[in-house]
Amino acid sequence: MTEFKTDLQLFATGENIHGTEGYVNAENGTTTSYGEGGLSPEMKKYYSDYLIDNAEPALVHDMFAQKVDIPAGNGKTIQFRKYNPLGKLTTPMAEGVTPTGQTMSASAVNATVSQYGGYVEFTDMLLMTSIDNNLCMATKLLGSQAGRTLDTITREVLVGGTNVQYAEGQVSARHLLKGGNTNETANHYLTVEAVRRAVRFLKKQNAEKINGSYIAIVHPDCVYDLTSDENWRYPHQYASPEEIFEGEIGKIEGVRFIESTEAKIFSAPDLTASSRTVSVAESNPGTSNVYKINESTAGLLGREVILCGKKAYVGKVSGQNVTLYTDRTSANAVTIAATVGDVMYPGEAGFNGRDVYATLIFGDNAYGTTSITGGGLEHIVKQLGSAGSADPLNQRASVGWKASKATVRLVEAFMVRIETTASAEN
Repeated sequence: MTEFKTDLQLFATGENIHGTEGYVNAENGTTTSYGEGGLSPEMKKYYSDYLIDNAEPALVHDMFAQKVDIPAGNGKTIQFRKYNPLGKLTTPMAEGVTPTGQTMSASAVNATVSQYGGYVEFTDMLLMTSIDNNLCMATKLLGSQAGRTLDTITREVLVGGTNVQYAEGQVSARHLLKGGNTNETANHYLTVEAVRRAVRFLKKQNAEKINGSYIAIVHPDCVYDLTSDENWRYPHQYASPEEIFEGEIGKIEGVRFIESTEAKIFSAPDLTASSRTVSVAESNPGTSNVYKINESTAGLLGREVILCGKKAYVGKVSGQNVTLYTDRTSANAVTIAATVGDVMYPGEAGFNGRDVYATLIFGDNAYGTTSITGGGLEHIVKQLGSAGSADPLNQRASVGWKASKATVRLVEAFMVRIETTASAEN
């Protein structure tokens, strides 16, 4: 068996500071210093696997994608094709007459791969003096970074889907979702009824299930509101251990729930440095799009806001006055009949700026991911002096990761996004 020795000088070239410490070849008994050829193949594989192991648990949003890689040398764009169903044939055939044949048709969705990556640099002095194993810690941190990055790329594509359901359907827009009220019926938390409505939508679209169930990706704050239902079932009640997905926490209404802190939260920063919301200082009859507020306008320029139930964008600020427009181009004015004391709140999230959570529920083949063959998650080590004349004194080393990836929604009808608030807001 090959013997590994964790050493602070894993990047060193030339004479190893700790002498001939290195790895032993089990076949011939020779010892090779880490400095003689850099990291051993075994050690390189160890750290590469370590990075991938640290990345994978975060990739919840990729778990159920249709995965197809682009062969190397075949460009950066892949085309996912879906054949459309043939129509019903309800007219009887005439005796002895061959009917007209049908033609298949397909729709296509294209995805173009992009590259992502990051790295950490070390100096020779750090490697010589640090008491920590910096390569190991950097690999762990980079693995987490890679996992969260690649997961977020997929998540942002999925939450951009066109099918959205606001709680149980009580409201028609994100900024109307409420939470934190003592009257529970006034809150818009994730409920079984909301899940049932989403399932009904998917069934009507003939969305196929994944291993007999639809899948939901949900935030722990929403799980807190949902799992109190008496019909909630935990994984051991319906699946054997080997059939449980990574992060799976339970099932209800035919949906298996995968919990992730990386589930999308639509958050809105405070409108000012000192206040979540601002109030109108002078009545505006609705004939002007300039509004005076009771707070400083610093930081408001370009913000999306809600005033008297209407969405607007702050296009100009001056003193305590804000000028509102229909969109960020500031081309069309918004005139709102506001009175003294009316509250203006952030428009990127829920009512009064409360966080809004996206719970994704989908069936099979709802989305796909791709990378270039050989261009998946890669662990890259550059040793001291490896830059040649760019590092003439062997002072810099680095460890990093690189990956190619693209995600695309394949069938919009096979996915629905439930937006809610949560009682235990993040």
